[in-house]
Amino acid sequence: MIGGRVLDVTALEAFATGRPVYVRALVWAAVEENIVLAVPSAALGRAWALLGPEHHAALQVLLDLPITVIDELDPASALESGLLLAASGLDDIVPGQVAASARRRGWPAVTGEPGSLRKLDTTVTIEELP
Repeated sequence: MIGGRVLDVTALEAFATGRPVYVRALVWAAVEENIVLAVPSAALGRAWALLGPEHHAALQVLLDLPITVIDELDPASALESGLLLAASGLDDIVPGQVAASARRRGWPAVTGEPGSLRKLDTTVTIEELP
């Protein structure tokens, strides 16, 4: 049974901007069904940087939901992410942490850019944005 979803940068941006609306629908369905949404801290940092100030309040709404948990980039997750990156030849910690979080939790990663995640770990289930 799937217990939640891991949101990557593209999913965070989609929620904050409302494009595509799929992510907002997913989030509100998760609230109704009490499904946990994990947000890797590296993805969150990148989302804050990429989003314009007009979208920051919407992102904060997501972060304040009782179903949202932040996966911190602590030493253990940094090691796990780094090993995935080293094995794949990639060097971006953001998708590395997303893939590691999804793998560790056994949850799908929600993304609009599945290529890096698939290269990092072919066993991670991808829920691709429309």
